[in-house]
Amino acid sequence: MTDWLVVVGSIFGINLLPAFGPPTWAVLVFFRLNSDLPAVPLVVLGALAAASGRFVLASTARHFRGRFSAERRANLEAAEHVLVGSRGKAAAGLGLFALSPVPSAQLFIAAGLLTVPLLPLTLVFFAGRLVSYSLYVAGASAAKDSLGDVLEDAIGSPIGIAVQLVLLGGLVLLLRVDWAARLAKK
Repeated sequence: MTDWLVVVGSIFGINLLPAFGPPTWAVLVFFRLNSDLPAVPLVVLGALAAASGRFVLASTARHFRGRFSAERRANLEAAEHVLVGSRGKAAAGLGLFALSPVPSAQLFIAAGLLTVPLLPLTLVFFAGRLVSYSLYVAGASAAKDSLGDVLEDAIGSPIGIAVQLVLLGGLVLLLRVDWAARLAKK
C-alpha cells in the first residue's frame, strides 16, 4: 500500500508543477522498472493522479486571473475567443489536450487563465493519458532489463529542461500579446 501512495503522491505532486517536472510517463516507467507494481493499476492510478494534479494546477491559475489588470483580462478574453470561440476550435483544443506531446502544464495553466470548462478538459486529458501511459509502461515492461540506464539519462536531460523553459517563455509571450487589438483588426 505504501508503494501505491508513493506513486500517486509523486505523480500528483509532479503534475502540480508549472514547469521543470519530469514527464509523468517517465516516472511511471521508472516505477515499473524499479518495482514489482503491476502495469495496469500503475497506468490507471498514474493517469488519475496526473489528471487530478493538472486540474488543481489549472484551478490555481484561474484563481490568479482576478489579480490581473483589466487590460490583461480583456486580452485573455480576446485570446479565448480566438482559441476556443467556436465549436470546431473547442474540439481542436480538446484534441490537443488528449493527444498533444506538448508538456501539459503550460496547456493547463492557459486553460485555467481562460474561462473554459476545466472538467471536460481534464477528462479528455485523462483518457488520452490512459492510452499514452499504457504504451510507455507496456514498452518498459517488455524492455525491463535493458531500458533502465537510458531512462535515468532522459529524466535529467538538458533538452527536456530546455523544452520546458521554451514553452514557459511562450506562455509568457502569449500573455503579452494584445489579443483585443488583434481581434479588432479582423
